[in-house]
Formats: sequence, C-alpha cells, structure tokens
Amino acid sequence: MKDIIQKIRKELKDNIDLEYKKNICNFFKERQKLYGVRIPIVRNISKIYYFEIRNLDKKEIIFLCEELLESGYTEESVIAFDWVYEIKNQYDEKDFNIFESWLQKYISNWGSCDDFCGHTLGYYFYKFPEALPKLEKWAKSKNRWQRRASAVSLIYSLRRKKNLSKAFSVANILLKDSDDLVQKGYGWMLKEAGNVYLDDVYEFVEKNKKKMTRTAFRYAIEKMPLEMRIKAMKKK
Repeated sequence: MKDIIQKIRKELKDNIDLEYKKNICNFFKERQKLYGVRIPIVRNISKIYYFEIRNLDKKEIIFLCEELLESGYTEESVIAFDWVYEIKNQYDEKDFNIFESWLQKYISNWGSCDDFCGHTLGYYFYKFPEALPKLEKWAKSKNRWQRRASAVSLIYSLRRKKNLSKAFSVANILLKDSDDLVQKGYGWMLKEAGNVYLDDVYEFVEKNKKKMTRTAFRYAIEKMPLEMRIKAMKKK
C-alpha cells in the first residue's frame, strides 16, 4: 500500500507548475504547503490511483488517507478527501471520531475545510442526523475551522431539504462571530438554505440582520430575488 503513496508523490512532483504555485500562495491568507499542481490534475491523479485501491477494506483506505494528510501538502489532502468520500456508503456512526480528529489536526485553510465539510462531513451528518448536536459544540469552539465547519457541514443536507432548524441554531450561535471566514461560512450556509427554503431564510435574516455582520448578511441574501434583497437591506 505504501507504494501507492510514493507513486502519487512522484506524479505530483512531475506535474508542478511554478507559476500556478506562486499565484495560489497569494490566494490564501494562511501559509500553504504546496507542490504547485493545478487542482484538475490533482483530481485526475486521485481518480487514477483510487482505481487501484478501490477493493481495499475501509480501514486500509482510511489508513492511506491519513498517510496523505500527515504530509501537510494541500494536494495530498485533496486526494485523501476524495478517497474517503468515495467510500461514503461504508460510513458508520463510529467514524465520527476519525472525522472530527481530521478536522482538528489537518484543516488549516478554508479550501480544505470546505472540501472536507462539503463532502465527507456533509454526507455523514445527512446519514446520521443523531450526530447533529455536535455541530452546535463546534460552533462554540475556539478553533475557527470547527466554527466554519459547523455551518458548511450542513450545506449537503440543506440542498436535499433537510436540517433547516439545525442550520438556524448554528447561525444563531455564529451570528456575531468576529472571524470573517466564519462569517462567510454561515452566510454561505444561509444562502444555500435560501435556495430551498426562501421564505424561512428571509424571515431569519429580517429578524437578525441588525446583529449579523455585514459579510454574513451579504452572503445570505446574495441569491434572493431583487425585491427581497432591497427590502432586507433597508435599515441594515
């Protein structure tokens, strides 16, 4: 199995684009550990090598994912998160401990946060709604990525018309959060919820707009009909 990791790392090194690396380093506020490989190429490498490991059992695939995550390279985390999402139909409730530890140990920027939460964690909370109270705990965390994760992890469910009340509970906790990446995270969650529950989200925004930060507010109303946006912006 270790040979797969070495092959992947060689492929990544063979596809380094120094100009892209320079540009992407300027894109994130946080310092990144990067090879400098464009994401579509990384996804293709991920797909090719997943084909070689697809018949391994879940524990072995998770072990390989952790090997990739331990490196700290953004491109390797993309592959790890791709692979763990590929086995989503094998998730069980006990996997929460693994996923929460990954969130704590390996998430260090909004890109990896959204990739992991939008897929693996999103699916997990959709499949196991009894775990949803964990999100309110995350929303109160000192860790900015756990707070962002508490919102972004609900987008998967909201797009499938589930867990609106939990989204409002999380948003209420994050309402005045001072971190702009957390503000954008819960604003994005409300925007996605509004695509399905427009009137409910509009009512929530109207009720809380004087408490919400401007960033979260603008994200939340971005896709609402023009008349609603104009009305919401009055006396903001």
